[in-house]
Amino acid sequence: MTRRNRTRFTILGTLTLGPKSGYDIKRFVEHSISNFWRESYGQLYPTLRQLEDEGLVSKEIEDQAGRPARHVYSVTQAGREVLKQWLAEPAAREIPRLEVLLKLFFGTEAPPGANVRHIERFREEIEQMGSVCRETTEMLSRNMEGHPNLPYWLLGLRQGVIVYQALLQWCDEAEQVIRDVEGNDL
Repeated sequence: MTRRNRTRFTILGTLTLGPKSGYDIKRFVEHSISNFWRESYGQLYPTLRQLEDEGLVSKEIEDQAGRPARHVYSVTQAGREVLKQWLAEPAAREIPRLEVLLKLFFGTEAPPGANVRHIERFREEIEQMGSVCRETTEMLSRNMEGHPNLPYWLLGLRQGVIVYQALLQWCDEAEQVIRDVEGNDL
């Protein structure tokens, strides 16, 4: 199966919530789905141009005093149809890329203490991401009560909370294994 540009669906889905600039789309992704999806400006802007060329989004240019014009995109009816078709398809299976696991796989070659430090740093990142999921859940539950998308948004956040809890448990186990193998004084 060929890889599809899923950035296009991220954009189309985001625009169903209202018109946004490329900057607004990037910020929305960072503040709503970043625990399971990332987009860069290098992906967003070329895809926005392509979607516009295909008639799946429209663009309005807003003049701003003393600043560059703002390009605001809206999803078209054709864009909504393409999004609906994609949403009906089965989700692709993806294998996560975790550099910490790659480093541990070759851990016998690491300098003393490096493997434990990898786990410690990974734990800190996971704790932070779990906190963001919990805080976002509380904020959305409070501020978006009654919004028709709220139950779906909370599903993604709940998955994040559960996965991060499991990863923290894995960190405890992994650190103990490494200390048993390499020595407790690392």
